[in-house]
Amino acid sequence: MIRPVNQQDAKAIADIYNYYILNSVATFEVKTLTTKDMEDRLNAHDPKYPWIVWDDKGVSGYAYATRWKARAAYRHSVEISVYVHNDHHGKGIGGQLYGALLDILKGLEIHAVLGGISLPNETSIKLHEKFGFEKVAHLKEVGFKHGAWRDVGYWQLLLDFNAPSTD
Repeated sequence: MIRPVNQQDAKAIADIYNYYILNSVATFEVKTLTTKDMEDRLNAHDPKYPWIVWDDKGVSGYAYATRWKARAAYRHSVEISVYVHNDHHGKGIGGQLYGALLDILKGLEIHAVLGGISLPNETSIKLHEKFGFEKVAHLKEVGFKHGAWRDVGYWQLLLDFNAPSTD
């Protein structure tokens, strides 16, 4: 049921993500994406960082990792996200996607995994903490969406990867 993303998934992923754009503060994007927009994102992502989908006769969730920051010293750090179709909440899909994504990252010389969460969001906090993430930052009023200032927290998980002794 979990597999790598492909271009044919762009429409389903855009549909899932657009729900969150329109109806939540889980993402700070405010304009919905077309299928072409999502195809472009899938084409532009660095293949070093995985995108995976939950596919059970159709994509009902996805998760991905992106580079944390562009500077070379951050090359062993990623930010991860997961989105599940609104009709499939509470089925454990998000947790299974996160677990699979973390397993992949363990084999990719990744040390620090970060999850940004718009607050409040108890469901996302519980998901991250289930996998051992710890809250490391709280940024106040850094986003404005749906008529209000929004806080963002960052949760972090350190994986067992020892970087080489040279840069």
